[in-house]
Amino acid sequence: MARSPRASRRSFAILRLLGVAVVLAIAIGYVQPVRAYFSAKSDVAVHRAEKAALVRKQQTLKQRLALAGTAEFVEREARRIGLVKPGERLFIVGGVEGWKRSHVR
Repeated sequence: MARSPRASRRSFAILRLLGVAVVLAIAIGYVQPVRAYFSAKSDVAVHRAEKAALVRKQQTLKQRLALAGTAEFVEREARRIGLVKPGERLFIVGGVEGWKRSHVR
């Protein structure tokens, strides 16, 4: 039994439509995983930058910690908060900031 050309064209159109529907369904299925991938990729870049900043901060803190045990550091910090050695006199000079501003070139 031979098929008519019209029935053959109709079945080909149905197959084509079915093929397009399958490809479209697959494409829709890939949208969310692709979005999640790019979102995760950008999150990784942000976290790497945060990690680099934290590593730099850690190195700075380690250096400060190493200095904290030295006598020079202890003396500098004591003087910064206004302490003096026994027998020394503390002089408080006012107007230094204004003088610095007027003499800065």
